[in-house]
Amino acid sequence: MKLLASAMALIIAVVGVLGVASPSLLLALVHALLTPGALYLVAAVRIVFGLVLWFAAAASRMPRTLRVLGVIIVVAGVLTPFFGVERSQAVFNWWSGQPPWFMRAWSVVAVSFGCFIIYALRSRNGAAA
Repeated sequence: MKLLASAMALIIAVVGVLGVASPSLLLALVHALLTPGALYLVAAVRIVFGLVLWFAAAASRMPRTLRVLGVIIVVAGVLTPFFGVERSQAVFNWWSGQPPWFMRAWSVVAVSFGCFIIYALRSRNGAAA
């Protein structure tokens, strides 16, 4: 479980790096996810990631923190389909109208979040996942 959670966190960090390097490319990728089918896929990935964090938390350095994050991510995944394509499109339009530094700043948050999860998943004795 820890390996899967680490891999998913690494993907989050890599997407963040992509956003820092090329905000327009990240916008293009996000735009491709603005369909009903893709929204359900995003919801499923969020739910799976949240559950993986929950189950991997016991053997981690920060079990409570990872469990709380897991629950938050599962709730976000469950709510994603209810948010809908129209609202997602509105958020996307607002987001794409922001200056590149804004998108890069939030991408740095994604990189930091992914790296934090990887750090937190390490064993209490410092061993890698």
